[in-house]
Amino acid sequence: MKMKSNWLHKEWVWVMTIAIVTTLLGEIKLMPFSNTENFRFALGSIVFLLMLFVRPLKSIIMTGVITGSVTILFRIGRSFIEDGYTSDIIINHYPAFFYYIVYACGFQLFHLRSYVDSPLRFGLLAALLEFISNSAEHLLRFFLIPNIALSVSDFLLVAFVAIFRSFFVVGIYSTVILSEQRKYAQEQLTLGSDLYVEALYLEKSMNHIEQIMADSYELYRRLKSEEQKELSKKALHIAQEIHEVKKDSQRIFSSISSMTMHKNGENYLLSDVINLVEVANEKYGEMLGKQVMFHVEQSYDCSTNQHIPLLAIMNNIVANGIEAMERSGTIYLSINQRETFIQIEIQDDGKGIPESDLDIIFEPGFTTKYNEQGVAATGIGLSHVQEVVHMLEGTINVDVQRAKKGTTFIVDIPLKNVLLKGEK
Repeated sequence: MKMKSNWLHKEWVWVMTIAIVTTLLGEIKLMPFSNTENFRFALGSIVFLLMLFVRPLKSIIMTGVITGSVTILFRIGRSFIEDGYTSDIIINHYPAFFYYIVYACGFQLFHLRSYVDSPLRFGLLAALLEFISNSAEHLLRFFLIPNIALSVSDFLLVAFVAIFRSFFVVGIYSTVILSEQRKYAQEQLTLGSDLYVEALYLEKSMNHIEQIMADSYELYRRLKSEEQKELSKKALHIAQEIHEVKKDSQRIFSSISSMTMHKNGENYLLSDVINLVEVANEKYGEMLGKQVMFHVEQSYDCSTNQHIPLLAIMNNIVANGIEAMERSGTIYLSINQRETFIQIEIQDDGKGIPESDLDIIFEPGFTTKYNEQGVAATGIGLSHVQEVVHMLEGTINVDVQRAKKGTTFIVDIPLKNVLLKGEK
């Protein structure tokens, strides 16, 4: 009962928010007819529709009743303050209440929320609902208020404004939703590329664990044959513990692999992958308090289902370049075809890598980055990158001579390992 009470409380808070916001913004209005006080197109109806879509409601009709009630009470109160009491004060504003009732009933009857994934159908149904509601309000004014004209042109204008306002809401809603979906997709792909790299590193570690376990078991057999019972038991215990670590690692690897495994039909253009690298690392630069500019040159594009490893390669190298910058800098990224290879060049204008370190930069544990306490970073980034490149049967090299400042990484990957089957 407590959970139900909380739900009802939140529901009514949102209903009242819709009513108040719609009422206030309803005072921002467009009055197309000669008798402007008797008929108006207000911003409130746009906001009303938009807010009905922002959050699902179980009491849509009641929302219409409350919104209409708050609207007419506000307008009656405002008119009373401005002009004092008049006999037609209620009649002049009552039809607006009827508009929200009809609109809410139509919204529920048409199940308008079910068409959010079909913008065209959603826009047409919303326009029809808007037309019916406005026409009902206009007809009610015609019957209640003397000297109100009713013509075909009025209804044509109602139809035009209904289409305009409905598709305006569709545009706003779709833009917000698509933006959120794109942001979510970018975050998932970035996370996927990071997990992919970790999976490769974990797989490499598992091979190492396998070898250690074999050596431990061999030591156990040798100690046992030499009748060193205590030592042989310890060696066997170590081998068993290592075996448990291996099984745990296999379970983790299986989970990560299933999360990063390519799905059928999940393909991206190479240009889309590059755009994701830009967006993700611009945010990374902002997080580090650095202003990062990207200069991209791309003479080759293709569809690929290897977007995860490609993201892993480029994200790691670009992130290293950003970390090497002072407060600002530029990342130069170029994609070209070199015979049967795709060549990715990534250059930064940071402090660069000493020539004496070039032979060891891809070794696990190597780093030139230290925090304020002088503690070294983990230094596994470039070793990870090299693993991914080798998995794609490619090569990675670093050239400190190409740029007067900074470092240039050159990655060559066979086209056959990047292209979708059937592409050339």
